[in-house]
Amino acid sequence: MYWEDGRNAARNPLDHPTVTEIAARHGRTAAQVVLRWHLEHGLSAIPKSVRPHRIAENFDVFDFALTANEVAAIDAIDTGVRGGPAPDAVGPGDFS
Repeated sequence: MYWEDGRNAARNPLDHPTVTEIAARHGRTAAQVVLRWHLEHGLSAIPKSVRPHRIAENFDVFDFALTANEVAAIDAIDTGVRGGPAPDAVGPGDFS
């Protein structure tokens, strides 16, 4: 998640009430629910962590599924605001 200041800045989806409520229902973390949402859509997610317990948590998303209503509820969160810089505005020098 890229953090920007300002009224139109993207918000952390892991803190969204819809995601946290679904996570609580499944006994999972919000991150696991978001990863599962990616899988439900057939998308490839690339989670990042250096902490062993988080890495294990990221793999622990294959023994539950979201309902169609839960997927739709997460789909509805889309605000149309990018969570990072515009791809054509980023270059190799931005990552050194």
